[in-house]
Amino acid sequence: MKLPRDIGGMELAAALTRYGYRITRQTGSHLRLTTDMNGEHHLTVPRHGALRTGTLNVILNEVAQHLQREKPELIRELWR
Repeated sequence: MKLPRDIGGMELAAALTRYGYRITRQTGSHLRLTTDMNGEHHLTVPRHGALRTGTLNVILNEVAQHLQREKPELIRELWR
């Protein structure tokens, strides 16, 4: 499955609440997300309009690795 091309940082943060991620702080234009699911994990997400595909890819790889899921499965669950 292809990555969405028009996902913003706030949209991604909202979608990741499904996996227990919550915004724990904001520094400038970046959000810090934290989850306690499968152990504590932190992510930094730019709070920009549409995220670059490379940035989105790296973030989703990190989430998939932490949750021990395949990235295509994660993408389907987030944006079905």
